[in-house]
Amino acid sequence: MENTDFQAKMQIYTDSKQRQLKPIIFVGHSLGGAVATLATLWVLEKRLRQSSPLCITFGSPLVGDVGLVEAVGRENWAGNFCHVVSKHDIVPRMLLAPSESVAEPLIAILPYWQGIMTNGGKTVPDSSIQDAVRTLLNNVLQYTYTVTNYGPDSPRELDGLIKRSPYRPFGTYIFCSGEGAACIDNSETVLKILILTMQSHEKPYDDIVQDCLSEHVEYGSVLSHIIEKSISGRRTAKPDSESSDKMGMSLQLEAIGVDAQNDHAPIALQMARDIENKHSRNVAKLAIELSEKQCIMTELEWSKERSEKENAITYYDSFRKHEDMDTNLRRERLAGFWDEIIEMWERHELPSDFQTQNKWINAGNTYRRLVEPLDIAHYYRMFEGKGNYLSDGRPTRHKVLEKWMEEKEKTRSSRGRSGRTKLASLTQDSCFWAQVEEALKEMKNLEQDEHQKLGNLEMFEGYATKMINDLNISADVFLEGSSFMKWWKEWKEYKRNRFPEWRSPLYEIMETRGCKG
Repeated sequence: MENTDFQAKMQIYTDSKQRQLKPIIFVGHSLGGAVATLATLWVLEKRLRQSSPLCITFGSPLVGDVGLVEAVGRENWAGNFCHVVSKHDIVPRMLLAPSESVAEPLIAILPYWQGIMTNGGKTVPDSSIQDAVRTLLNNVLQYTYTVTNYGPDSPRELDGLIKRSPYRPFGTYIFCSGEGAACIDNSETVLKILILTMQSHEKPYDDIVQDCLSEHVEYGSVLSHIIEKSISGRRTAKPDSESSDKMGMSLQLEAIGVDAQNDHAPIALQMARDIENKHSRNVAKLAIELSEKQCIMTELEWSKERSEKENAITYYDSFRKHEDMDTNLRRERLAGFWDEIIEMWERHELPSDFQTQNKWINAGNTYRRLVEPLDIAHYYRMFEGKGNYLSDGRPTRHKVLEKWMEEKEKTRSSRGRSGRTKLASLTQDSCFWAQVEEALKEMKNLEQDEHQKLGNLEMFEGYATKMINDLNISADVFLEGSSFMKWWKEWKEYKRNRFPEWRSPLYEIMETRGCKG
């Protein structure tokens, strides 16, 4: 898409100067559905606008593997995709079989479908087309029966007879049949329903072969039928439904035309509901724990304020010099809480959009900016003169929380934002003190490899200058005994001894304008 005029055309809809952004909806049928999906992913990835595009496909083949499914979930993009699938349409299911088993029959069938779509009306397929459909259907059914018996993620390669397909669905799927339609958005459940609807035996095999051909080009009729049934309200449930949950599953299965006696289908739907319920319970539990941990955060903030006002020392330098037992206990309890969250997220025990929710983004940011300086202080006290926190000692939880924040920032509009008017209450870069520690080490060993170390020190000076100019630094950094002020005095002395007329933007801030908050 980078080498076409697609990007230029998209500019019409993404121009920030427009009073009102026009909605972007990509619609595609068959292979065009795959193109629409890729175009939508491109717009989302480029983050061309605050308003998200919508993708609607009809009879589209699967696009992407488990990695893409996880990425879409991580970015909270699943809600941007709606895929309409007819009960016997072979195209959305064909990539459930290895691609080498579907390529030849598909190439034979495509001209037939193209002719119907171009000329309208129905034409009777000749024997070669019907044979190609049978071959395609047999190959897909062979795989789906195997998956039903062994599971899609079986570690066995099924005695070498069949390779597992890497393709997986994402987004909301609307499964349609003569009985109605049902919406499913859990990826694993969608995969199972794609498989189970292919195994329905309510029709003779030859009729299913015909449906595989016709349903792929009759989505207009499918939608009209669904709308008609929706208006008439003709929906029934199994008479032996014992609960609202069972009734709901019964209606879903009936709507998508899955055989009532098929035991796999209700199990698949129940598993999806169980996963959603488990995710909800986990989030509720963590929310309660977060309230408790916020009390610990408040205690750390009081400790920080006392250190600065009563002892005129930053809480970073105070903890760096001697480890206060109460502060260390709070630090470790908070670390355990956020480590648990990261582990649960990595085990897929939380909703796929968990890391995009403002509540957890904001809580993680506050934790990181308040507590990571204590982790840095602990590291450099334990490994005095050895190691580098940034490359060797930074815990995974801080890296993950920072990444979540950065990804969220990409989706937020910059419109209406104003710059800071005063220094931040917490230094915005939670690794600031690690940068200071490394700069102090460079000053100490400046005689060794002076050229390299000077370059690093000048980079740090530029970094500190920008932090101060953007007011992204807290006032305690400028306390007389802080590690930063120690570095500044040594750096200024070094530069003035060699260059008596030396001036720099940071010098102007520190010595001329002053910066005490």
